[in-house]
Amino acid sequence: MNLERKNDETENSFIRNNKVMLKNIFGTTNVTPYWVADMDFTIAPQIKKELQRLVDRGNFAYEFSSLDVFKAISNWYQRRHQLTLNTDNFVQVTGVLTGIALLIRELTKEGDSILIQTPAYHQFSKVISTANRTIVKNPLKIEDGKYEIDFKDLSKKMSSEKVKAMILCSPHNPVGRVWRKEELEQILLIAKKHNVTIISDEIHSDIIYQGHKFISLMASGANNHVALIGSPSKTFGMQSISNGYIYTENKTILENMRLQTESLYLDHGNAFTTFATIAAFEHAEEWLNEFLGYMQGNIDWISQFLMNELPSIKMFPVEGTYQVWLDFSATGFEGNELTKIVGEAGFGVSPGTWFSSNATQFTRMNFASPREQIKTSFERLKNVLAQSSLPTVVDKKEIPSSCC
Repeated sequence: MNLERKNDETENSFIRNNKVMLKNIFGTTNVTPYWVADMDFTIAPQIKKELQRLVDRGNFAYEFSSLDVFKAISNWYQRRHQLTLNTDNFVQVTGVLTGIALLIRELTKEGDSILIQTPAYHQFSKVISTANRTIVKNPLKIEDGKYEIDFKDLSKKMSSEKVKAMILCSPHNPVGRVWRKEELEQILLIAKKHNVTIISDEIHSDIIYQGHKFISLMASGANNHVALIGSPSKTFGMQSISNGYIYTENKTILENMRLQTESLYLDHGNAFTTFATIAAFEHAEEWLNEFLGYMQGNIDWISQFLMNELPSIKMFPVEGTYQVWLDFSATGFEGNELTKIVGEAGFGVSPGTWFSSNATQFTRMNFASPREQIKTSFERLKNVLAQSSLPTVVDKKEIPSSCC
């Protein structure tokens, strides 16, 4: 396994390299992209071998098996997370956001409120607002250098703003928290008290680092109030060739989701998504373990570099995901001026305002890239910041959020 070898960027249509998008975000196309939450590495050889088998066979008649996919996922959760998931309680969907969109329509009606915890993955706001639901924000608070849940505010918002559902990001994107068992139990207690159903987005559940343990909300009790959403895409770098899945033990939600997905023909994958998913969960665990070790090395290097070379940029602890939340407050740059500076440095990170309107001095960086590339990017950023002066007028024009 050679994670220093970068994917060939010469012949692709990867979103992260889209020149129109890069120009709109950074004002230039000459950036190294860290703004999309996908991997910069070749997939596990076991997955690649299975895809090659299908290509070499050359016959693409109808072929999919949701049950075999569910068995592979269930076995993975048992082996990896010591959690038993019944294969009868899965529903397959085309992706995590598709599943969330369907659940929103199942659990709420137009005009209802849905709660998210900000800074939040920016597509959550879109999937709520396009369904004509109201967004209610429970801002995370910073205590002792890390993000914590404001439970007092959570209870207040759930009780007073007609909240019918909550989208929980676990682990959290973009701040990198892996929620502890007692935190999850308190969320469930408050949600149950106010009759709020939780949609638990656990797409990053396998990207967990030293000293932390992922606990699915399904393992925390009150399963009747929970719908789990997941996908192998983040775990195995399969963003373009994977489906998502919904899991719930609430029989009403389960049956209604089956009816929805079947009526829209969203309830199965194709040969590539089916067999790539099975190969990933059944044969690529060793590859994942090596990948996580490499990501831990990236975290350690970034942390040391910022501490020693760029102390004006604060890095929040990364407990899970391959995103790091960076605080540029001490540099004095914010908003579009900050985006302009990182663009000049070729440091293509996501603007913090995509995740929260208040995060004008923050950025999110996807660090699932070769370490030598990351080192070069941070050195360029250091040099540009050293040569830059603060603007006399702050440009507060909002940069529209985009993609992943």
